[in-house]
Amino acid sequence: MVSNPLAPNWLNQPADVNAVDEKVWPRHTKRRATGELEIAGVAVSELTTQFGTPLYVIDEDDFRARATAARNALTDAAKKIGTEAKVYYASKAFLSTEIVGWIDELGLNIDVASGGELAAALAGGIDANRIGLHGNNKSLFEIGRAVTAGVGAIVIDSEIEIERIASAAGAQDKVQGVRLRVNTGVHANTHDFLATAREDQKFGIALADAAALVAKIRSHSHLKFLGLHQHVGSQIYAVEGFVESTKRLIELHAQLLAGGEIPEINLGGGFGINYKPGDKAPNIGYFADAITAIVAEECAKHKISVPKLAFEPGRFIAGNPGITLYNVGTIKEVKVTDGASPAVRKYVSVDGGMSDNARPALYEAEYHTLLASRSSDAAPALSRVVGKHCESGDIVVRNDYLPADVQPNDLLAVAATGAYCYSLSSNYNFLTRPPVVAVRNGQARLIIRGETEADLFSRDLKYQATQKNEKS
Repeated sequence: MVSNPLAPNWLNQPADVNAVDEKVWPRHTKRRATGELEIAGVAVSELTTQFGTPLYVIDEDDFRARATAARNALTDAAKKIGTEAKVYYASKAFLSTEIVGWIDELGLNIDVASGGELAAALAGGIDANRIGLHGNNKSLFEIGRAVTAGVGAIVIDSEIEIERIASAAGAQDKVQGVRLRVNTGVHANTHDFLATAREDQKFGIALADAAALVAKIRSHSHLKFLGLHQHVGSQIYAVEGFVESTKRLIELHAQLLAGGEIPEINLGGGFGINYKPGDKAPNIGYFADAITAIVAEECAKHKISVPKLAFEPGRFIAGNPGITLYNVGTIKEVKVTDGASPAVRKYVSVDGGMSDNARPALYEAEYHTLLASRSSDAAPALSRVVGKHCESGDIVVRNDYLPADVQPNDLLAVAATGAYCYSLSSNYNFLTRPPVVAVRNGQARLIIRGETEADLFSRDLKYQATQKNEKS
């Protein structure tokens, strides 16, 4: 097969354009004899007939299995070095009260990054003591709400928050557990916007400033210093950044022990997943073993006890169990002449776009797509799946191959959209946000209903007043 010169070097033309790669798609995804995709025993046509498109679909058992795998890998690795691990689900990846229930049932903790996420976690029924609150600019209301609820840990992101949290805890005569987020200066091998341990960015405080701030925390009787916190970035494949950052954090931890006990250390998350068939994301056990091994080595080097460990996987749990289904609208074959030789790229427009998946626009993220409503014997054609928004950057799948005979009203499925797609969704161009459906054992269950135009107008005061006047 002759490859298209417009294809990036990493994209291989598939031998079978209908193939379902198990490391990318939810584990209960397969093609029926008819060629149609099914997820957990439910055909995509059944899903879209009942719930419409675009549609977020979650393989519930896959989500649960990945949460369990993360919990087991990290706790087992911690046990090997004589300590315990507390595993938090990073809820910013995808959050609903249904998801909170799954996480609670499986024995994981949950971290939140806003008052709204805190409200959702509490509404989902998880014990507040198993919640950690993040954020670089937590409001006084958010801090007070967290203290009142009894969250287990608040992550201090700047010096001013020390006084704010101490004041809120003092006013309620409570002792609030806190962690201090530290920038170790290690740059993760990822997109610049996903790297969060460099000095020149908004999160955390510098290593050099940590000792003074910990002393300040310890000076408050209404604060309990739980330990240091790091987060080196997101969608990371290489363990070296974790290792180097953890070395620096353990060295600081050892120095701070002179001022009092420190029960734990939070090593963050950011473990990468497979978005495309060519990706080679390590299993979470690889990260767990490597990180805990360096913790043990560094603690021995500094002659200190191994603290309890905390981790925060999110994407690893939610990403691959989720897909998005779209209906194909228009199709264009665009001749591109600005390269070494003329070539054709097929533009396939769908009924969603950057309002339901902002990641390609934000991070130049690449995704994988399949023709979902049928299989095809047509040759692979280099395609770009684009949305319906009034933006040239409204791209859902920048580079992939679809059958050359893809046509209007076909269903497309985009893999690995369970993390950071619904969470980042918007109403741009006044589009309504799609519903979310969980599938399990041949049954589909709506867990978040889709928005309606009435929802969009519900906060429009002039519209509401007009409607009220018309009814009176």
